[in-house]
Amino acid sequence: MQTPPPCPGPLSGITVLDLTRLLPGPMCTRHLADLGADVLKIEEPGGDPARRLAPAAFRALNRGKRSLVLDLSAEEGRDLFLALARTADVVVEGFRPGVADRLGVGAAAVAAANPAAIHCSITGYGASGPWAGRAGHDINYLAVTGVLDATGTEGGPPAVPGFQLADIAGGALTAAMTICAALVEARATGRGRRIDVAMADSVLAHQPVALDALETDGAAPARGGGRLTGGLPCYGVYPTADGRWLALGALEPKFWAAFCDRLGRPDLIPHGHAAGVQGARVRAEVAAVLGARPLAHWTAHFEGTDCCLTPVLTFAEALAHEQAAARGIVAAEADGLHFAFPALLDGERPGAGGPAPAPGEHADAVLAGLGLDADAVAGLRARGVV
Repeated sequence: MQTPPPCPGPLSGITVLDLTRLLPGPMCTRHLADLGADVLKIEEPGGDPARRLAPAAFRALNRGKRSLVLDLSAEEGRDLFLALARTADVVVEGFRPGVADRLGVGAAAVAAANPAAIHCSITGYGASGPWAGRAGHDINYLAVTGVLDATGTEGGPPAVPGFQLADIAGGALTAAMTICAALVEARATGRGRRIDVAMADSVLAHQPVALDALETDGAAPARGGGRLTGGLPCYGVYPTADGRWLALGALEPKFWAAFCDRLGRPDLIPHGHAAGVQGARVRAEVAAVLGARPLAHWTAHFEGTDCCLTPVLTFAEALAHEQAAARGIVAAEADGLHFAFPALLDGERPGAGGPAPAPGEHADAVLAGLGLDADAVAGLRARGVV
């Protein structure tokens, strides 16, 4: 797999100062870089901890960015950052509320340096409310928004998803979407925005199906018992004889009917949305049929049947899947596999060129752009500022 040349990005000409680390913020700014923005990753002395904790993930999250190591706790470091902010379009940070202000690089300081700049803060619980200062990670934001309680099988414990829902959907994507909207406004008005992204807010606000169940039935469904969490025969996962799984998403009657016909159980067609005892009986009968044969048998048996039945793939299988290959979403570079931008623009994928930067790799060029000569840069290095 080879990466095609990236198409010109719609954010070309936009400069982003990225103070984030680990996952949510770097994912947000990676998308902005893929869309054409010039992202300068400003790292603390020692670099982003993700470099050590998850090197492959770090490379995937930070490709195509530039890097400057800057000690923001030093007055010179803060002054250099604000000098960069004067010509930047966006600043993204992921400190706990109040930390950026104490360092002198918060929203007020950025606005004073550049009223047109957008300042985006990504935190767990937001900049206000009784939980604003609390620490947390993805599992905590899912826990306090009802997602974890609803995830898992009936009678079992809450199951931690294999995907960082709050970090990615709640933090990275919500931030990127709002930044892009603010950029449109800033181009028209010359005024920046302060964006306060709370991952818990975003997760809570993206649960319309759970809200519908609560308002319709008066209570959220039991774990594994919701319409989209395993409570319907037509929508759930079923084991096969070899310990693998099939995912069935036949919500619409036409898909359920096609599934039942091909399964050899047309008698089950009226019961795809059965609940309670009847639903449990139908699920058990479907499971008995599917559990008698291995996954490969069912994959071949249902080939060409339009019924929303798919194998549950491992991650390695997903990377190698023919659909992923045809779409070009996974690419191989000299430093390993990486993911392309997940949308096409005019039939092409935008994408940040080049690998993830070494710590401080672009310091000389960045500082020269601020008018510092070689001696001044050497002095900053000697003092540990860069």
